[in-house]
Amino acid sequence: MKRIFLFLATNLAIIVVLSITLRLLGFERILDEQGTGLDINSLLVFAAVFGFGGSFMSLALSKWTAKRFTGAQVIEQPRNEHEYWLVSTVKRQAKMAGIGMPEVAIYNAPDVNAFATGMSKNNALVAVSTGLLNTMSQDEAEAVLAHEVSHIANGDMVTLALIQGVVNTFVIFLSRVIGHMVDRVIFKTEHGHGPAFWVTAIIAELVLGILASIIVMWFSRQREFRADAGGASLAGRNKMIAALQRLQATVKQPHLPDQLATFGISGGISSGIKSLFMTHPPLAERIAALQSQR
Repeated sequence: MKRIFLFLATNLAIIVVLSITLRLLGFERILDEQGTGLDINSLLVFAAVFGFGGSFMSLALSKWTAKRFTGAQVIEQPRNEHEYWLVSTVKRQAKMAGIGMPEVAIYNAPDVNAFATGMSKNNALVAVSTGLLNTMSQDEAEAVLAHEVSHIANGDMVTLALIQGVVNTFVIFLSRVIGHMVDRVIFKTEHGHGPAFWVTAIIAELVLGILASIIVMWFSRQREFRADAGGASLAGRNKMIAALQRLQATVKQPHLPDQLATFGISGGISSGIKSLFMTHPPLAERIAALQSQR
C-alpha cells in the first residue's frame, strides 16, 4: 500500500543521505576513537539517534510526500455530491473513532485504492483514488474509508515509526560492525578506517535494510486485520466483507506496474519468499477473519 511504500522509501533515503553526509563531514570518527577499534557505546548511541531520527523524519514528511507522490488534491470545500459524501462520511467515522478530522483527498488513478497517513491521530490524511470511486458501491467505499480511519485511530503510523526506528538502529549498528571487521580482518587496516570499511558498511546497510523490512512487513500484515475489524465496527461487517470481495475481484486486473504492486489497499498477490515482503495478508484470509467474527 502507498503509505508503507512512501514511509519506507523516505526513511531509507534519509538514512542513506545522513550516513553519507556524516562520513563526508568526518563525524563518524567518533566510532573509532583510538584508531584501533570501535567504541561500541558511542556507536549504539549514534545508531539510535540517527535510526529513530530518520524514522520520525519520515513520519513528519508522510503527508507531504503522499500528496506529492500521488497528486492527491485535498477537498477544501466540497464541489459536488461525491465530495460532500466523502467529507461527511470521514467526519462521521472520525467522530465515532474518537480522532480529529483528517484531511480528505482524491487522486487520479484507475486502480481501486485508498490510503491514510499522517504524524498523529489528529493530523492525518485519508485519500481515495478515482478508480475506487468509479468502481465501488457507496457501501463498499464507506467500508474502505472506515478501514483507513481505523488505521489512524489505531495509531499505526506512529507504531510503524517506532518499529522502523528500532530496525534502523540495528541496521546502522551492525553495518558498521561488519565494515569494521572486514576492514581489520581481511584488509588488515591498523589505524583508522580504510575504504573497505566505508564500502562494506554501505553495502551491509542496504542488505540489512532489505532484510529488516521483513519485520516491518510482518507488522503491516498484522495491522491490516485490526483495521479490517475497525472498519467492520465503524461501517458494518457485511460492508467491510463486500469491499474486500470487490478488491479480490479487481486485483485480478492489475492497473499498476510490478514495482508499484504493493501500493494498493489490497496488497496484490504473492507467494513463496515474496510473501515475506507483502504489506497485506491475502484477501481471502482477511475475508475469512471477518466472517469468523461473532
